[in-house]
Amino acid sequence: MTQWYYADRQRQQQGPLTGPELAALFRAGQVDATTLVWHEGLAGWQPLSASRDELELDAPPPTLDFRTAPEPPAAPEPVVALAPGAAGYSPYAAPAAAMAMAQAGPVLGGEVVMAGFWKRVAAYLIDSMVVGVIGGIIGMMLGMLIIPLAAIGGDGGAYALIGAQIAIQLISIAIYAAYYAFFHSSSSQATLGKMAVGIKVVRTDGTRISLLRGIGRYFASLLSGLILGIGFLMAAFTERKQGLHDILCDTLVVDKWAYTDHPEWQRRELGTVAIVVLVLYGLLLAVVAVALVAMIGMLSTMHW
Repeated sequence: MTQWYYADRQRQQQGPLTGPELAALFRAGQVDATTLVWHEGLAGWQPLSASRDELELDAPPPTLDFRTAPEPPAAPEPVVALAPGAAGYSPYAAPAAAMAMAQAGPVLGGEVVMAGFWKRVAAYLIDSMVVGVIGGIIGMMLGMLIIPLAAIGGDGGAYALIGAQIAIQLISIAIYAAYYAFFHSSSSQATLGKMAVGIKVVRTDGTRISLLRGIGRYFASLLSGLILGIGFLMAAFTERKQGLHDILCDTLVVDKWAYTDHPEWQRRELGTVAIVVLVLYGLLLAVVAVALVAMIGMLSTMHW
């Protein structure tokens, strides 16, 4: 008899069951037409609706003779998938005899909406403001501590100031690296800016990136900026909206609902937060440009 398996609402495999047992679960509302099922001989997991005729889901339930009705079958023991990251891991891998306890992983098979260039710009502007404020406060505190010591140092004060500047720059880089790596490798898979605009960072297979990969991705992003920003601009033209640092680190920036149970909730449009951020920064740049033009005009009319 064919042995059936299905993926429950927690994306864990259950089974084996006979066909009538699976049909009974369907009639009881414990599974529905979209539940993914598999049995030996199928090329892959498929919705239960594809096996409607085979399982006779539309047939009326059998009439029981309560005088001789057998005891209901015991609930099948759960069979769970390999943990993400384990060799041979797949969210819907065919059941095996011995399997490890499952962990939450990406839901594959749905549409994946890549984050557009301007969404990423809006997220970067928010993150730059957040980290800039944090770095500014720490830099000010270090300056208040180091500058008086440098003044007391006499002839060595200049070297102390240079050393202080180097230390502040290194601390600033460390803050940025820690911020991006921590948030990108967290359960949200997104920095505060990315959360605000509704995007996240994942591996190209949809899994969460590690902390070390997050650190590497930050330093790779410095390379994207060093080549005149071309590495960032690549996100506007590559097929999967990847910047140079994404390509180097095997990452994607996608909608926050990608690789989840609700891929239909993904949004292709910019969104209110992204639009507001881009407009505000655009107005700020316009004000700065006007001020610079006015200053240049004023200086050109002065007689020295």
